Amino acid sequence: MLAVMKKKALDAAEGGADGVGVDADDEEETKEEEEQSAIVTSFEEIDGKPMYNSIMTTLITILKPTSITLTDNSSQHAGHAGSKGWEESGESHFALEIVAEAFEGLSLVKRHQLIYMLLGETMQKIHALEIKAKSPAEV
Repeated sequence: MLAVMKKKALDAAEGGADGVGVDADDEEETKEEEEQSAIVTSFEEIDGKPMYNSIMTTLITILKPTSITLTDNSSQHAGHAGSKGWEESGESHFALEIVAEAFEGLSLVKRHQLIYMLLGETMQKIHALEIKAKSPAEV
């Protein structure tokens, strides 16, 4: 997005303040980038899923992702070790897909460690967390 902004500034300087020099392709690129870079600020809480709600609240508040999907896969793991999950809700297995600027320049291991650290005590109650963490540039 910074590159597009620099190009627009250069085009505006060359073509005057009226926007001459900016073509439809540039405007279309800018709209696409703005849509991709919109920060997620809320989610729909699920009754009876306190771990899900806690994870989403923490990650959205701190990482300010442009995209986040958290899937509760606990029901697929019923009957094996660790499947009991959190006593009140039975939540134990999750899959997380998240895109956030905070991951830029971090290795895969560091991205996972950051998420583990942010989830703190909630992480101790999770039996399994599959993570796909990317920066906006990798999408």
